[in-house]
Amino acid sequence: MSPIHDQSYRRYQGTRQPPGRGWAVIAWAGIRNLLARKAFLAFILFAWIPFIVRTVQIYVVTMYPQAGNLAPINAKMFQDFVEQQGSIVFFITIWAGAGLIASDRRANALQIYLSKPLLRLEYIGGKLTILIAFLLEVTLLPALLLICMQIAFSGSFAFISNNLYVIPAVILASLLRVIVAAFTMLALSSLSKSSRYVAVLYTGAIFFTEAVYGFLLVVTGSSRVAWVSVSRNMDQVTDLIFRHAPRYETPTIVSVLVLIGLVIVSISVLERRVRGVEVVK
Repeated sequence: MSPIHDQSYRRYQGTRQPPGRGWAVIAWAGIRNLLARKAFLAFILFAWIPFIVRTVQIYVVTMYPQAGNLAPINAKMFQDFVEQQGSIVFFITIWAGAGLIASDRRANALQIYLSKPLLRLEYIGGKLTILIAFLLEVTLLPALLLICMQIAFSGSFAFISNNLYVIPAVILASLLRVIVAAFTMLALSSLSKSSRYVAVLYTGAIFFTEAVYGFLLVVTGSSRVAWVSVSRNMDQVTDLIFRHAPRYETPTIVSVLVLIGLVIVSISVLERRVRGVEVVK
């Protein structure tokens, strides 16, 4: 007969981690899970093709200044790059974000997460970090590297000295797209157990607001209604960040308030939907 082992109480011998670090565990696990998907990794690499194209442009214009007449290296080029990455942000937001909370709800894992000594803020922070990390990797990181390429190829800081606002503008414009997309997607992901349904909701929200803007533009004949479109609001605020004349008649402050309101509504949805089991102490 096998011996009966002592099952009495034993003091925990492991190391105790200070509270507030749970978000990092969730974030790292989610990032590794996505990087393990070859198709997703291939798309991330594909997202860097515009960076390569712009790098070649900077090199050619630096070596042959006359080419600058066709493809000038200025603040507008960096703004165009950030805006072009918007389509990449759209697809990565859906691919990486649709199932962040929806999958946990489908597997009833949300109750398990929050029945542990894990703060709701840590859970949401961990999930946000996953999406924000990948979005920054295809927006802010390549944009800053483009600035480094310009400095390296030209061999001087003349461009940056003459355009000191470019670096903070690139940072703000990239963060604008990343934060709005991440919070919106995470809020939608908390509303359903189906990641496919969440993807449809997000896609519908973007294209529906764009369709409404197109309809109102035809009816009113004025671009003052651009505030109804999430994408147009992004463009309007980006013009302000890069010190360019606004491309729509909508007051820029209205576009700013709409985007801030979208983030606030998303936070409110997360606060209501991400709830677990209270632990009785």
